[in-house]
Amino acid sequence: MLRPVVAGVDGSAGSLAAAAWAAREAERRDRPVQLVYVWDWHPRRQEREIATAAQRHLARRSLRQAQEHVRAECPEVRLTGEQMEGPAVAALLKAADQADLMVLGSRGLSGFTGFLVGSVALGVVAKATRPVVLVRADEEAADEHVPAGDGSSSTDTGYQDVVLAIDLGEACDEVIEFAFEAARLRHARLRAVYAWHAAGSIDLGAGDIGLVKDAWQGEEWLGFLRAVLQVWRDKYPDVEVLETVVDEKPSTALVRAATGAGLLVVGHRLPERPVGPRTGPVTHAAIHHVGCPVAVVPHFQGR
Repeated sequence: MLRPVVAGVDGSAGSLAAAAWAAREAERRDRPVQLVYVWDWHPRRQEREIATAAQRHLARRSLRQAQEHVRAECPEVRLTGEQMEGPAVAALLKAADQADLMVLGSRGLSGFTGFLVGSVALGVVAKATRPVVLVRADEEAADEHVPAGDGSSSTDTGYQDVVLAIDLGEACDEVIEFAFEAARLRHARLRAVYAWHAAGSIDLGAGDIGLVKDAWQGEEWLGFLRAVLQVWRDKYPDVEVLETVVDEKPSTALVRAATGAGLLVVGHRLPERPVGPRTGPVTHAAIHHVGCPVAVVPHFQGR
């Protein structure tokens, strides 16, 4: 049985955008879509009966709205809906375990033009063992595509680049493969970006010597990046790949590279022991300050 693309819905604009994105991705992957609504958990018995009835009514309404939204955009996609009882993070993590990937919506855009991500989404991203894609509230199908010749939005043009944020100190197969597969499904170019920092170059004194050293280090990193990706180029010969290395803070380079992209892919290292809802600084920057959908691909330490 094929794992579905699962979207968490709650009636918000962000969750509707997530459901639509999930449906488009499911069509690309030839997989079904499962919409999941998680209703609040009320442990006090005297409140439970009334609260449960209200939550089930809200769940049915939200699922129906999301299903209609998906059908309007992707009428042929295989679609199911499910209600789950919370707590929300635990329920969504359970759904994600059975998914090809999980899609969640943001609350909109922050003052930094990125996501306003709620605690539930952050909790899922931090602990999920399957990829999680975050979609902003105003994301539309045309945003994944290159603008038409007159600059207008269109779904008839090719796809925008898929950007892979790669850590050459821990280049993980799961993250790289997800990015290559996403690019293949879209017939899009893959831009692999590695940010490095020329430590100590500011203290060299002679500026021209520092620049020469920096340029040499950049070429070394670029050669290393190409070597790491060569096996994936061979596996995905139809994917056009552009490798880029920059001497810049990784979070800054990532936000810059994702501008105008159709999808950003970042890795998230899962600790051996469970911790709270934490992500690394690069992933944190991606999910808060990048405007395009962000795929967070988990991997375990040492893998």
